[in-house]
Amino acid sequence: MTNPNVVVSDTQSAIAMAITAAVNNSPLFPPSPSYNITLFSRNKFPKSIETSTPAGVGKNVAWVDAMRASSPTRNSSENNEEKKNWIMKHPSALCMFEDIMSAAKMKQVVIFLDYDGTLSPIVQNPDQAYMAPEMREAVKNVAKYFPTAIVSGRCRSKVYNFVRLSELYYAGSHGMDIKGPSSRKHQKGNKNVLCQPAKEFLPMMTEVYEILMEKTKGITGANVENNKFCLSVHFRCVEEQSWGDLADRVKSVLKDYPKLLLTQGRKVLEIRPTVKWDKGNAIEFLLESLGYANLKDVLPIYIGDDRTDEDAFRVLNKRGQGFGILVSKTPKETEAIYSLQEPFEVMYFLQRLVTWKRLIMRNH
Repeated sequence: MTNPNVVVSDTQSAIAMAITAAVNNSPLFPPSPSYNITLFSRNKFPKSIETSTPAGVGKNVAWVDAMRASSPTRNSSENNEEKKNWIMKHPSALCMFEDIMSAAKMKQVVIFLDYDGTLSPIVQNPDQAYMAPEMREAVKNVAKYFPTAIVSGRCRSKVYNFVRLSELYYAGSHGMDIKGPSSRKHQKGNKNVLCQPAKEFLPMMTEVYEILMEKTKGITGANVENNKFCLSVHFRCVEEQSWGDLADRVKSVLKDYPKLLLTQGRKVLEIRPTVKWDKGNAIEFLLESLGYANLKDVLPIYIGDDRTDEDAFRVLNKRGQGFGILVSKTPKETEAIYSLQEPFEVMYFLQRLVTWKRLIMRNH
């Protein structure tokens, strides 16, 4: 039965036919379908708007520019050569599936997944970012064979309510709230998988959330989400001419809270504690908790679509172990090795991963 709340991509059926045709004609996956690409430089995303912007009147302009930069348009006049170069640098993980699996032979694969934009489509209302039933089944099957974690900016309990798979590890609030499954068959190390490095900030986050709710209620479309150890001010439904006003209001609140940091993602401003902890730290913690931190025969795969996932990609690159996969139709400068266009392709990649594992097991 179809879930009326699930948002299905308009291009899903076309991609499905393309993939099916490819599989029927080749043992490997062909290049991804062509699509409009905007090459977008990450240097337009300051690490912290507050700390990277000059003082004075120009600061508000920089805020709006950063907000606009975090939401690039899908249509582009970039030349085809530039598009091809990006795809060559970050080829489709479906095209390169056989190569990825070749690197995974005789190794323990560990799967890390972002949620919004990776397992679920990006939607206007963040409270309606439901997974498709087929995606949930794909994630469930992956977790049968590989340690699997959801690493999200969302509150851990919210992500769990969307996913509802008790066998997964969940890292909410950009990894500041980590908990493992009750049954940990993959566990090798410490069984008490629970990490909250910013616990002392909880009263402050609650206080700031209430102030932001009051400050932003006059801006149509603004949505403040309490993700426990971080706060998200969504402006996806806010008219662009009001972005400056919204930025000013958020800035006026944070002025009194120097221990909080402002960053931005896809049409969202995020407030976090100034704790040196991000999604990269989260996957390092999980690998250590699983007993895989110092093993060479481990292959972590991290799939995500947002700027915050770059921290995880960087950790994998620094370790020289595993692969980062960026989910985006809009190519950006990224630390990821491979790419996928949308959640439907993520689902297909996970299904292929399960099929590969089952074939290995059958042959042994």
